[in-house]
Amino acid sequence: MTAGLDYGLLIGAAVLLVAVAAVRVSTRVGLPSLLVYLAIGMVIGEAGLGIRFDDVELTRTLGFCALIVIIAEGGLTARWSTLRPVLGLAASLSTVGVAVSIAVVGVAVHVILDLPWQLALLYGAVLSSTDAAAVFATLRRLRLPPRLVATLEAESGMNDAPVVLLVVLLSADLSEMHPWWYELGIVTYELLAGAGIGFVVGAAGRWLLRNAALPSAGLYPIAAVGLTVLAYAAGAVAHASGFLAVYVAGVVLGNGRIPHRRAILGFADGLAWVAQIGLFVLLGLLSSPSRLSEALGPALVAGVALVLLARPMSVVISAVLARPVRGPRRPGNRVGWRGSAFLSWAGLRGAVPIVLATIPLSVGTPGANGLFDAVFVLVIIFTLLQASTLGPAARRLKVTAPAEAAEVQIETAPLERMHADLLQMDVAEGSRLAGVHIDELRLPRGASVTLVVRDGAGFVPGPDTRLRTGDALLIVATAAARDVAERRLRAVSRRGRLARWFGEEGAEDPASGI
Repeated sequence: MTAGLDYGLLIGAAVLLVAVAAVRVSTRVGLPSLLVYLAIGMVIGEAGLGIRFDDVELTRTLGFCALIVIIAEGGLTARWSTLRPVLGLAASLSTVGVAVSIAVVGVAVHVILDLPWQLALLYGAVLSSTDAAAVFATLRRLRLPPRLVATLEAESGMNDAPVVLLVVLLSADLSEMHPWWYELGIVTYELLAGAGIGFVVGAAGRWLLRNAALPSAGLYPIAAVGLTVLAYAAGAVAHASGFLAVYVAGVVLGNGRIPHRRAILGFADGLAWVAQIGLFVLLGLLSSPSRLSEALGPALVAGVALVLLARPMSVVISAVLARPVRGPRRPGNRVGWRGSAFLSWAGLRGAVPIVLATIPLSVGTPGANGLFDAVFVLVIIFTLLQASTLGPAARRLKVTAPAEAAEVQIETAPLERMHADLLQMDVAEGSRLAGVHIDELRLPRGASVTLVVRDGAGFVPGPDTRLRTGDALLIVATAAARDVAERRLRAVSRRGRLARWFGEEGAEDPASGI
């Protein structure tokens, strides 16, 4: 028994280290890291090293645990100031968009593949959820407007909740289902109750973290992640949506002025990486490569229907419904055709559809084996295709953020006792910041450039210090002055020292298509 445990630890540690190293390799070659993790699982599985694993129930349980951590990290790192303007659109995509996607893919699979309605709708339900891990990992490497990224991240964090409920309903015996209006009422209750529970747990946890003097700084990250897990458990016990509770609790916690916030976010990020690695490797281990060739046809049919029909229709309908009928339209809910096209192409699928496919597999739904194999093949093909083309698609659609959005990297490192944040800014090639004196930045009271790094050497600048291309600046800003300082930096980056005269206010998403 001891020898078996030792070998298990040896294999587990080796897989973890190889997966961590694979992140750097995959980033360099442009290959999504989740495909590398799936490949590792398949290599050590029955077709590779011969490790046989077919415990679907355990895979579903561990998959849900991993999703809790991944969604919690997405909520903790989401900024409310960016999330709030796009909340209506993201909520519409996560509800109405999911329903449209299920209907379109279900009809296409039923008509083309001649599958029963229950199984066809299961295809649509399993594939309707965008993957939080894939979206968070891919989009944050691209130069995109913050609100466009926020829409996709919020959608991926919110749409797991309704999709899980629908997959469970469609996996059951349809003859035992209640009337449609009853099931709709149950789903509505679970979503509303899950959001409410998440808010309560997040708000209570924020107060506790502020007022509880824990003996070690390392306990704060553990407590924060533990609170998000508590939100899921409380939601599950109350027969509400645990996944939505996790995301809401994470957003409430992450946007509060809690002690050691930077350490909390770093811990959550590392834990999410471990969850992603373990989840994808486990799913690769569960797959049977010998059956995957037979699933290629159904996977292509479902994938083409999803990408070319269901996703674009979901985006267009959701954008129309999220647009207010009267009164001023909120910027986050305005989606031009360029933004709609990018949102349609950027609906990444990853581990979530594969995990969801284990639900009908575990309850013995007819055709579940073929569904799992088709979803596995689809995720591999379309993740490789979509993730590798997101950058070129954004540039062709002209929804990339201007240079200043990549220059101004907001690295939130709270200076606890001063209630201040540390902002980092790089003066990129061609930026209007080059040639501007420090005093011409006209930063608000409470914000100051404290250090300039030039040619590898740092110095404290004076009012007459002229910025150069390649400079890196560190700016300390109080909580009250931070947003104004960010806008001023963006404005000067775009139009130079006369930005205010030109009417440039430094908004986050100028001409972004969203």
